[in-house]
Amino acid sequence: MLLSSLGTSIANVALPTLAQAFAASFQQVQWIVIAYLLAITCLTVAVGRLGDRTGRRRLLLAGIGLFTAASVVCGLAPALWLLIAARAAQGIGAAVMMALTMAFVGDTVPKARTGAAMGLLGTMSAIGTALGPSLGGLLISGLGWRAIFFANVPLGVLAIFLASRHLPVDQRSTGPAAPMIRLASLRDPALGAGLAMSALVSTVMMATLVVGPFYLARSIGLGAAGVGLVMSVGPVVTALTSVPAGRVADRFGVRRMTLLGLVAMTVGSLALSALPTGLGIPGYVAPIVVLTIGYAVFQTSNNTAVMADVRPDQRGVISGTLTLSRNLGLITGASVMGAVFTFASASTDVATADPAEVATGMHGTFAVATTLIAIAIGGWTLARRAADR
Repeated sequence: MLLSSLGTSIANVALPTLAQAFAASFQQVQWIVIAYLLAITCLTVAVGRLGDRTGRRRLLLAGIGLFTAASVVCGLAPALWLLIAARAAQGIGAAVMMALTMAFVGDTVPKARTGAAMGLLGTMSAIGTALGPSLGGLLISGLGWRAIFFANVPLGVLAIFLASRHLPVDQRSTGPAAPMIRLASLRDPALGAGLAMSALVSTVMMATLVVGPFYLARSIGLGAAGVGLVMSVGPVVTALTSVPAGRVADRFGVRRMTLLGLVAMTVGSLALSALPTGLGIPGYVAPIVVLTIGYAVFQTSNNTAVMADVRPDQRGVISGTLTLSRNLGLITGASVMGAVFTFASASTDVATADPAEVATGMHGTFAVATTLIAIAIGGWTLARRAADR
């Protein structure tokens, strides 16, 4: 979980640097992020289903190996097109890691502790997301952009060792429902709402990773290391709050905690949409903290609700479907919200826009993000009413 999250966030902080290194526009270097997410999105349900049928442990080991090898190619890439292709290969490995990790929770953790376990996974995801900007910024400043991809290699080798040594031995499922999740399950109001909310919330969080580096670099004037450190604040907050959020969800129920998380995200996003540039770093960090606390609470509660009553022979595919919804949101955040950012800034290329234009673009982006969270709250309300009938 840490590796796949690191793969998402470590490239974002490098986008301004990569735009200069390859003499490319913002729209072109966006594909470094989009290719990774698109590969995950296209394959995550399929690999979850494959893991249910053929064994999750061996498939996970293959996925980590592919991710690690693709990281080497990314670091050696002499051209932008090859870097994008290698990022797509990284995404295939990340799809395997993301889809199967949550499925292992059902195999190894008692149901009464599912929320706490999901919170721990959220913490590892947040640590990976936090390491991306901070580690990436430091590596770019000291060793250049190629180092951000080589950093995955020792972590990948370690992950292979730990997974091969500690994960349970594969047991093939023989149940008749194992190969395919029933369509009726996807029509369940609670499951459908959980997947839709996950997509919307992920769109907003990806917008922070795409817009944040440009706002901090262009509007506030920070260097690569400074951008990385500030960008890591939100994920660090998520890492610190995910496990407590899981325990609270186990105790007080996932419904109210899901709503509480969405409300906090609304407050943080609304503050970012009206943020005066003169407030500097503190003015940016405060709303980000509120937004990411809300995200930690929402993600842990929503994941727990979705996975709570899943049959053992469907854990991989449901986990993959949940990951699919999340990554559809991430792609939307990187592409559509990136386009909103460019449009709102009234600039043909935000990589060269002036500080005021970038700030205006951020305000417009998070005004749209606030609307998306409001839609998620509406979906939550409708799903709860349907479940209570």
